[in-house]
Amino acid sequence: MLIGLFLSLLLSIVPFSGDLINAATPTAVAPVSGLSLTRGVQKTVLDNGLTVLTKEVHTAPVVSVQVWYKVGSRNEIKGENGISHQLEHLMFKGTTDRPVQFGRLFSALGSQFNAFTSYDETAYFGTVQQDKLVALLTLEADRMKNALINPEQLTSEKRVVISELQGYENSPSYRLSRAVMRAAFPNRAYGLPVGGTKADVEQFTVEQVRNYYQTYYSPENATLVITGDFATEPVLKAVQEIYGKLPQRPKTAATRNTTPVATAEPKKAPIVLKEPGSAALLQAVYPLPDIKHPDVPAIDVMDAILTGGRSSRLYQDLVESGLASSVEGGAAELIEPGWYEINATAAPGQELAKISQVLQQSLTKLQQQPVSPEELNRAKTQLQASFVLSNQDITSQASQLGYNQTVTGDYRFIERYLTAIAKVTPEQVQRVAKTYLNPAKQTIGFFEPTQPDGQPGTSSDSSGRTVENFSPGKPVDPAELAKYLPPTTSATDSTKRSLPEQFTLANGLRVLLLPDHSVPTINLSGQVDAGSEFDGNQKAGLASLTATNLINGTQTKDALTLAKTLEDQGSSLDFSASREGVNISGNGLSANLPTLVQTLADVLQNATFPKEQLELSRQRSLTSLQVQLDDPRGLGRQVFQQAIYPENHPFHSFPNVESLKSITRDDLLGFYKEHYRPDTTTIALVGDFNPVQVKTLLNQSFSKWQATGKPPVLNLPTVSLPKTSTRLNKEIPGKAEAVTYIGYNGISRTDPRFYAALVLNQILGGDTLSSRLGTEVRDRLGLTYGIYSAFAAGINPGPFLIQMQTAPEDAQKAIASTIALLKQLREQGVTEAELNTAKRSITSSYPVDLANPSDVSSIILSNAVFGLPRTEIREFLQRVQAVTMAQIQQAIKELIQPDNLVIVTAGSETTTPKSGS
Repeated sequence: MLIGLFLSLLLSIVPFSGDLINAATPTAVAPVSGLSLTRGVQKTVLDNGLTVLTKEVHTAPVVSVQVWYKVGSRNEIKGENGISHQLEHLMFKGTTDRPVQFGRLFSALGSQFNAFTSYDETAYFGTVQQDKLVALLTLEADRMKNALINPEQLTSEKRVVISELQGYENSPSYRLSRAVMRAAFPNRAYGLPVGGTKADVEQFTVEQVRNYYQTYYSPENATLVITGDFATEPVLKAVQEIYGKLPQRPKTAATRNTTPVATAEPKKAPIVLKEPGSAALLQAVYPLPDIKHPDVPAIDVMDAILTGGRSSRLYQDLVESGLASSVEGGAAELIEPGWYEINATAAPGQELAKISQVLQQSLTKLQQQPVSPEELNRAKTQLQASFVLSNQDITSQASQLGYNQTVTGDYRFIERYLTAIAKVTPEQVQRVAKTYLNPAKQTIGFFEPTQPDGQPGTSSDSSGRTVENFSPGKPVDPAELAKYLPPTTSATDSTKRSLPEQFTLANGLRVLLLPDHSVPTINLSGQVDAGSEFDGNQKAGLASLTATNLINGTQTKDALTLAKTLEDQGSSLDFSASREGVNISGNGLSANLPTLVQTLADVLQNATFPKEQLELSRQRSLTSLQVQLDDPRGLGRQVFQQAIYPENHPFHSFPNVESLKSITRDDLLGFYKEHYRPDTTTIALVGDFNPVQVKTLLNQSFSKWQATGKPPVLNLPTVSLPKTSTRLNKEIPGKAEAVTYIGYNGISRTDPRFYAALVLNQILGGDTLSSRLGTEVRDRLGLTYGIYSAFAAGINPGPFLIQMQTAPEDAQKAIASTIALLKQLREQGVTEAELNTAKRSITSSYPVDLANPSDVSSIILSNAVFGLPRTEIREFLQRVQAVTMAQIQQAIKELIQPDNLVIVTAGSETTTPKSGS
């Protein structure tokens, strides 16, 4: 059921009646206390059938407004696969009363907004400061009734959707999943891709889409969810005024028969795809019942036993054995009978047939022998903790309510589900494994890459730009936009934000503490100054291998013991190397903070880097490298970065096969000894804790960790802009979509121009729907599904970059239009109205970030690492508001350089410019 929600969110195209189980003997695991996901929820049904769920959450001055429609790809018939998704896109194109891109309206309100289409539902959500609540309600009601679905909008957005679908085609796992699902469900809509097919999308007519809209976008088929800082009674009165007048729609299309009669027998022989790609992949699918079936809790416990973390059975049998680089699974429990799927990526040189054999042996063992109490309790704890941890912020809480109400018909489903999880027995797990993991009902697919491993493709260079000339349209006037914005109330005072307590342990380790008792969770963020900038070209990948091997064993615990220590409590602790540091992320329930901190202290001080684990992680890194070089986004970013930074610059180095293979255990030990030091480590904790007790815990856990001498220091060479624009192309066989990067070296986070650059970027490309780039290249021309710009401002200057994905034949036009927009910006500047709108959007959105404890821990950590004062979390808004037009003009002059661009396109061979361009 958890995977069902995640599927809805992850498959964004941008994933009970009666008792759940029969009487069973409770185990040692009790439902998690301290947070009820449905406590305080009030359900109201308007006369027109609209279901309204309200939940007051007064932990931050923000609100989330979501509209969930009970329609998804499940409702599509032959010839219209993808129409739900196409309609989702059109819902942003405006209404009869507001004929403007709704993304611009949401952005002007400072809303963090998006939408997704899934199998059973289509959802639209926005989270804003509390004073914008009625404005969001008004906009969502407007597009529930009055969406513009005209030939012009449909033609433009069909092109955008096709660009999106071509992007998915770049992924071998997507292509394999499509083939497997079609074979598993040949006569059901669930067997078709949620996003649709290019052939169907191209044929959609205005009448088709309008009829679909009028059939399903109606109050009685929708759930409105409001969570956050509001008073229920006046908000319900506003809802009645705004939504109560919306009539139920007369149905213009026949009722669709989407209920499956029976599931067809899957193919017995594996589906084999032999296509260009990188790593070999396996996917296995087994039919499941619907989400209301009483077996669902036991199925999800079974899944956690099989794939829930490093201690899980399939991880141990497939990954720890060296057969696979990764394995994951999940149950899609939906309105109609769903499926359980297992996905594995083969390690280099391993055969998919062998992986399939070992997989089947693992499943058979689960069917034949009851699980141990230890495994069962770990799985239950992981499931229960995951719901608490994934619902720390009000947006997620609204999504949980919307999902349950839409898919199960009851928002309280989650409470009964979690209670049922606690009662699952070993016998039930064994029974559902026998019932549903039946080899005779399995559909399995293999992806066997035909491209040589790790080959990045050919390249071509040209200086100069494309020969296309392009005149961009006039920038959108915010004053024109403002007349379509609903009124808002007075803004919230954000200067009262609590500040983190900052102190340094005796050994030099910096700590930031910010108590937050709103939910019983702990969020830990940290950084060690041991990033890949210290690699060097010959040992590129050393920092990353060191970081990933930290958790593979200490002087007192091996890798499995460390995993069980955390997973037994539903906690997690991860390490990953970025360019400027090793990122530490951890979370768990507040009662388990001591275990989380003690485990962190153990691996930072006492890691042993077992040789056999190094070899396994090396193989996984080689697989990741293959996948990166086969992905236009990964390869394009590497080529772009290496074109900007010279070979002697730390930002130039990227791992390759030779460097990864050359790294020894002694290299890891040496890197660990030199770079892992308390005086280069920062830890931020946000959550439900007592600061006095945490200080004692930290001192006890880290007191023996001492540094000698001074920490290593890098002297980065100066990076100049290219003298002229440089064009590079990388061809990757078998790709349907091209990805382009445009830019050059930019600024650091402490650059005095940073706040002006941030506001300028918001205008240029900070949002793919409301920015100048989005308005022109995506919305008006329909050349790309996504385009954005950013200043990657770190401790050191990072690149200014623009990224977009296009059909190969559209790459040149999109590049030309982007360059023309940069020239327009440099020549004409921005208007006062654009400046004010951008500042308002940033400052209104920032409080939404601060409403999520997990985000807050990352923000206060970053501020400390960048050398900013701890008051930055409070003063950030004032610094943005203080940006002047003179500062923007200066930033444009100094930071926007249309004649000095590095332009890299990766993907299909047709993206290469013609000779002389």
